Amino acid sequence: MKTALVSWSGGKDSCYALMMAIRQGLQPAALLNMMNEHGKVSRSHAIPLPVLRLQAKAMGNIPLYTVPASWSAYEKEYIAALKRIKKEQEVNCVVFGDIDLQPHRDWEEKVAHAAHMEAILPLWQMDRFKLAGQMIADSVEAVIVSCQPSLADNFLGQPVTTELISALEAMGVDACGENGEFHTLVVNCPLFSNRIKVEFGKKLIYRDYCFIEMISR
Repeated sequence: MKTALVSWSGGKDSCYALMMAIRQGLQPAALLNMMNEHGKVSRSHAIPLPVLRLQAKAMGNIPLYTVPASWSAYEKEYIAALKRIKKEQEVNCVVFGDIDLQPHRDWEEKVAHAAHMEAILPLWQMDRFKLAGQMIADSVEAVIVSCQPSLADNFLGQPVTTELISALEAMGVDACGENGEFHTLVVNCPLFSNRIKVEFGKKLIYRDYCFIEMISR
C-alpha cells in the first residue's frame, strides 16, 4: 500500500481528504501542521498543539509534525518539513484538502515538487455544497472554531450540521468556507478511535478575525 504524508489542518477538509485518500488505497504515515511563530497554535485555524495531539492520538498515535513559521518564512519552512518527513517516514506523496481554488493547488504542487513528492487532492473539483453534506453523512463531526466577524455571533463554536450549512448558504457564505469565511475543528470521525475531548471557551478577535478558545481535556 502506498504511504502518504497528510497536510493536516485539524479541520473538516483535510480530514475528509484523508478519508478519501484511504479509500483510494493510500496509507497515512504522518501528519504535518504549520504553526504560528511560537508553535502554540496552528496558523489559520488557531488550534492549540495539545488539541492537535489529541487528534493524532485518536488516529492511532500517527506521527504529528508541527512546524513553527512566520508567514514570510512559511514556504521555505514547509518545503524543509516535506524533505525531512519524506526521509524519516519514507513517503513520496502529500495529501491536501483543497477543493477548487487553482492558486492553492498551484502552490501545493510547487512545494511538493520542490521536495520531489506528488501532491494529491482527493476533493478536487467536488461541488462545495454537496461535499459539505457528504462529510456530515460520512460522520465527520466538526465545530466552527474561527470565522469572519460577521459570522461570529451565530456560528462560532457551533457544530457543522446540514441546517447550519443551509443557513450559511442563505447568507451567501460558501458551504465549505473555501474562501476563508470560517475554519473548523474535527472532534470525531471514522478515523478516530474516540471523540476528542475539547472544551470551548470565550470568543476572541485578532486582526479582524474571530476565534474561540479550545481547551483539551
